[in-house]
Amino acid sequence: MRPINPLLSSTPADPLEEHLLNLTRRKFFGSAAGSIGAGLGGAALAQLLSSRALAALPAPQGATPDAARLLANLPHHAPKAKRVIYMHMEGAPSQIDLFDYKPQLAAHYDKELPASVRMGQRITTMTSGQTRFPVAPSIFRFDRYDTRDGGAMISELLPYTGGIANEICVVKSMHTQAINHDPGITFFQTGSEQPGRPSFGSWMSYGLGSINRNLPAFVVLITQGTGNMQALTARFWGSGFLPSEHQGCKLRAGKDAVLYLRDPEGVSREDRRRMLDLAAKINHEEHARSLDPEVLSRIAQFEMAYRMQMSVPELTDFSDESPETLQMYGPDVMTPGSFAANCLLARRLAERDVRFVQLFMRGWDQHNNLPTELRAQCKSVDQAQAALVKDLKRRGMLDETLVLWSGEFGRTAYSQGTLTTTNYGRDHHPRCFTLWLAGGGIKPGISYGATDDFSYNIVENPVEVHDLHATMLHLLGLDHRQLTYRAQGRDYRLTDVKGEIVNGILS
Repeated sequence: MRPINPLLSSTPADPLEEHLLNLTRRKFFGSAAGSIGAGLGGAALAQLLSSRALAALPAPQGATPDAARLLANLPHHAPKAKRVIYMHMEGAPSQIDLFDYKPQLAAHYDKELPASVRMGQRITTMTSGQTRFPVAPSIFRFDRYDTRDGGAMISELLPYTGGIANEICVVKSMHTQAINHDPGITFFQTGSEQPGRPSFGSWMSYGLGSINRNLPAFVVLITQGTGNMQALTARFWGSGFLPSEHQGCKLRAGKDAVLYLRDPEGVSREDRRRMLDLAAKINHEEHARSLDPEVLSRIAQFEMAYRMQMSVPELTDFSDESPETLQMYGPDVMTPGSFAANCLLARRLAERDVRFVQLFMRGWDQHNNLPTELRAQCKSVDQAQAALVKDLKRRGMLDETLVLWSGEFGRTAYSQGTLTTTNYGRDHHPRCFTLWLAGGGIKPGISYGATDDFSYNIVENPVEVHDLHATMLHLLGLDHRQLTYRAQGRDYRLTDVKGEIVNGILS
């Protein structure tokens, strides 16, 4: 008869034994967090680990044979990029006011959007009660910027971004299924509209590991914008069913970038070292008894936090940046939490070989008063995001850094609510939207895809979210069909069962 003591049976034969083993794990980690984690921030420390210090190291201890074999063969091919900086404009910027120039719409001002264009598309509850769908041309001037394919038309609201037109690839034919923010953002981050899947950064941490042993592989930075704010939930950078050490580590603005990372008063660094050594000794003994790989993860998490006590203050200290660099990022660069400060911090993280840096900029949900709010949002991001690309290039880092700028969907060509010659709003629009990429194997200075005369339907080279994910993973040396993780009885991947590489945007 097999033992049912969870500490004696490391390979349970039935669900009851597995259940008992999980109960023991939870009890152990709960007591460990209370006794050891008080000074180190047990709740925050789950964010601080990448399970492999270098991509070339063996698979994590405790991985299944299939997982170990998979991870040992990564990357699948020679990568063009080794890191990602992803700027997500939460709320969905209006492509028709920023990148998708449609001068012919002026002739349709306040006219009903043709039924042949709308084609019965479902709409949100915010405009479902409207009796009219009046076409709202953009009130903003567009300027032509020199690019390698003959010029890009970019809104007057983004002059600095226009200045890097030769470095970016503007994709005008993105589309998605989600029509509301939460499922839209969830889909863009995880490849599924349903919560619970790992985020892109978590997949990258799992597949490639960390290059810098003193910082997490996946870091998240958040900027509060203006206007209508959508909720930001930690599951957007969560690890889902992947081991928890792969979730993003959110750095806060202000004095303490990571809560509870500082030692309490009266505790010296030598004291902390002795405490960690003692905790590691106890945990190693527990691992030898239970063979639970999560015990080793907890040891590594504490060690990462110990190293971050030194690396994070140095990371967030801009005093070594030149006046020229600070000026390039704009007047808000020394304001903690500003988009300018976070863009500079993203470059510093990339410089330290952090694998995945995610910037969230809130406030792009302009259902009304779009001209005023869009001006404010663009002013907050334009100079800094252009500076980030230029700064990476002048330091020789752009070729190995994949930069993405996007929202979760687009905005409608018709006005939500009252339309005037100076004011309008736009509803959610999943059928087409615009994003841009730079560096890391992306063909610079081009526009890809096209929409109809109303910026409503795609007429050339459609790109779905899974296609974007597959392409980005390809540039990172990963075959999206082979980067999988078994959970709940099946193999999962970031691209689910879809995704095609968009060769037209690759250099």
